[in-house]
Amino acid sequence: MTTKRTIQFAKPWITDKERAAVLEVLKGDILTHGPQNKAFEEEFGRFVGSGNEEVYCVAVSSCMAALHLAYWQMSISRGDEVIVAAQTHVATAHAVEVVGARPVFLDCVPETGNINPQKIEELITKKTKAIGLVHFLGIPCQMDEIVKIADEHDLKIIEDCALAVGSRFKRKHVGLFGDAGCFSFYPVKHLTTGDGGMFVTRHKDLAERVQKARAFGVDRNFGERTIPGMYDVPTLGLNYRMSDINASIGRVQLSRVAEILKIRKENFGTLKSNLTNIKNISIIDSTHKGAVNSHYCLTIILNGKLSNKRNEMVNLLNSRGVGTSVYYPQPVPRMAYYRNKYGYEPKRFPQAERISDQSIALPVGPHLKSVDMMYIADTVKDVVKVLDS
Repeated sequence: MTTKRTIQFAKPWITDKERAAVLEVLKGDILTHGPQNKAFEEEFGRFVGSGNEEVYCVAVSSCMAALHLAYWQMSISRGDEVIVAAQTHVATAHAVEVVGARPVFLDCVPETGNINPQKIEELITKKTKAIGLVHFLGIPCQMDEIVKIADEHDLKIIEDCALAVGSRFKRKHVGLFGDAGCFSFYPVKHLTTGDGGMFVTRHKDLAERVQKARAFGVDRNFGERTIPGMYDVPTLGLNYRMSDINASIGRVQLSRVAEILKIRKENFGTLKSNLTNIKNISIIDSTHKGAVNSHYCLTIILNGKLSNKRNEMVNLLNSRGVGTSVYYPQPVPRMAYYRNKYGYEPKRFPQAERISDQSIALPVGPHLKSVDMMYIADTVKDVVKVLDS
């Protein structure tokens, strides 16, 4: 009998290098609007960019902040509609709602959980101004088809890349296909800054507007003021800044990103190969040969006799030391706020419902090793036998 292990679903992977970087910032006098912030933006731009086009990055306090700034600074507002993925974190839709626009939800592709490009045009009206998509679990959307539709209908594209650091479609990093890409550096994401996000765009003028809007709309930061304390406020703004402490952590994490992504890929591959061909279980993964998955987690879908036993299976896995999660607990349009405001038609989102109600996310993070993947696989197999008997 295999000795029980305790496997956390996710945890930040912090080393002495990150700790030293923070202490170095604390030795100085500048904790925000400083050199770490600027350097992190430039380095992240080089990471996602290919060198063939300019990439502009603005560090912010969260991915939600980046999403909000994207819609706000692209003048999407009350009376407008945005086609939004139904299977996503609620922030993807909240960013539309908070600027006064209406999210129009679209079901996903069952194999990947991503927005279905074949159905986008059915939802386009005269009020439609943008497509708000998410690269679900780090699996890139079918961006060539989506960009073609957006170009034909003069729509903006806002990419939610919260789980997609390292994800590429046809060798191009996600976040650079549309008008804006929004990344998350929450503690257990591919990279962490403690918490924070990054706004990415190919449009210099948009980046400049976002840069001012994240910091109250002031026209000069500390280093640009000839007389201390003197500035003007030509535009409306909020406080969505990232501190230099957070940015210093992000810079070290970014220097380690190749190693982080490599471990995630290897863990995912080991786990997937040992879970393939289990009766009544399917695995969400990339299906396009040009799509590079960033491997945030490995999500299984329970089918057949197991389809209504998700919670039982989670409890059994957890009792045997396997940490799990669910991405996401409900399709966004079924969540109380959106259901109460706009109503809910279950037949519109069958694939999103299936993933939300029948899925279990399993860990593949860099805090784990191959032996942990084998333990997870063996435990899943044992639990399936118990539930399928």
